[in-house]
Amino acid sequence: MRSRTPAPASFWEHFPHDADIGIVGAGPTRAEAFRQAALALTAVVTDPANVAHLHAVPVMCQAPTDELLLVEWLNALIYEMAVRAMLFGDFAIEIAGGELRATAYGEAVDIARHEPAVEIKGATLTALRVAHGPDGWRAQCVVDV
Repeated sequence: MRSRTPAPASFWEHFPHDADIGIVGAGPTRAEAFRQAALALTAVVTDPANVAHLHAVPVMCQAPTDELLLVEWLNALIYEMAVRAMLFGDFAIEIAGGELRATAYGEAVDIARHEPAVEIKGATLTALRVAHGPDGWRAQCVVDV
């Protein structure tokens, strides 16, 4: 009788880093790890579960490596959050080669309801890592707040 290995879990988390904050996304696929990293990004500002999915914003970026693609993805989201005054609570992502195409679902910032904690300035190369292992994919970096 063969035992069945459970699929890797999807999750996001933060880790401390001086005055900034580290974000981690993990999942069974690279796209899911990037989705979880984006949720961790939102969670730096507010609880992603409190962000309604009222508007869909297309996002596209490309880079020659998975690590640089993660930074481009997160910085594209930070840009969209800033210029649209929005927060995003979920993401649909496709990654092929060095290109990421996504839709970010969110709403305008509501100061009273979202209680934004900080403003994110950018994703950095600090602690940058995208890797596939026996527990699935993991994508992480530090964001400047």
